[in-house]
Amino acid sequence: MSINSHWIIGFVLALTFASPVQAKIIKSSPDHFTLRHEAVSSLTPKQIWKRLKSPASWWHPDHTYSGSVKNLRIDLRPGGLWRETWSGGSVAHGTVLYVKKGEVLRLDAPFGPLQEMAVTDIWTITVKPYEDGSKIIFDEIANGSPESDLGKMAKAVDFVKEEAIQRLAATKLPN
Repeated sequence: MSINSHWIIGFVLALTFASPVQAKIIKSSPDHFTLRHEAVSSLTPKQIWKRLKSPASWWHPDHTYSGSVKNLRIDLRPGGLWRETWSGGSVAHGTVLYVKKGEVLRLDAPFGPLQEMAVTDIWTITVKPYEDGSKIIFDEIANGSPESDLGKMAKAVDFVKEEAIQRLAATKLPN
């Protein structure tokens, strides 16, 4: 998929979802990036947590190795994996570091090309009550060697996580 296609999809997704999203690359350098995404949802924290526990219900298939979200699972306990398993292989996308049921999930999750760069990527997902629904916050801090050139990766990771938080917060997902 071309970069232009990603921008068009991102724009359409932004128009489709009712949840306002704030996304920001806070810092980036060759050996580091820090991202923050926030979304408001009309879904309750309990509904968001239920969806979060099942990545197949909200993660975009374009960001899987197998092309199918049906192959995604997450074991919500320290040491548990966010994994993808299909007939041709498997991948551990992330390792669960911390769970506060219904509120916080923290993973070391160097998704996609970050894995082969030997990057540490701590992704914290926070769900809290907000007005009549929920606020979802993604905080992500990635560190690696200067050769990993993480500053260049920040925009791509920001795009994927912005799309992810939109889908997690959405009242109804597109087909």
